[in-house]
Amino acid sequence: MIRRVLAMHYTPDPNNPNGPSWLSLIGNMKDSLWSIDLFRCESMTLNSYWVLVIMDQWIRRIIGFGIQAGPVNGPALCRMFNQAISKTHTPKYISTDLHPLFKFHQWKANLRILEIDEIKAIPFTPVSHPFIERLIGTVRREYLDQTFFWNSMDLERKLNHFKDYYNQYRVHSALESDSSSERCSEIHRKLLNLDRYTWQSHCAGLFQTPIVA
Repeated sequence: MIRRVLAMHYTPDPNNPNGPSWLSLIGNMKDSLWSIDLFRCESMTLNSYWVLVIMDQWIRRIIGFGIQAGPVNGPALCRMFNQAISKTHTPKYISTDLHPLFKFHQWKANLRILEIDEIKAIPFTPVSHPFIERLIGTVRREYLDQTFFWNSMDLERKLNHFKDYYNQYRVHSALESDSSSERCSEIHRKLLNLDRYTWQSHCAGLFQTPIVA
């Protein structure tokens, strides 16, 4: 149906073949698309932990993290996902890559119960799944590479601290220098006179943002 509508009402400019993908179009619709991916990290005791990260593509907000110590299977993936979304509503679509974990029948059954449609990334096309990959890089470079954790509880606590900082204070150029929380509430920051200011620390002093003194 979408292809027929586009064929009738949309004529692309031949001089500008590049344009937003269908995934980007869905992601720009409010509360419609979450991107999901996994990454692995090691603790101070060299134990391996898998982290499931979920972000709202529309406002670049981190929805939550799910943590698993050791290998991940179908039931563990569902538990991590349900843990990450336990304090929020569910979207219409989620975007996942071609990782074998997202092919488990338990995972697909969990999505059917939650009435969520899954959109797969295009093979060998990183731009079809860019936002979550960039977020994982940010979490690694700016936070996990600069701090240590001992176990899953410590990792969960520190990731939640980073989530609060990322959603409420860290600004994004794609959101016109707004934070995710400001874009979510549709309230823009007022310009303040910072002739006298102090610094507000986040994540045990790893990040600092200026505030009026």
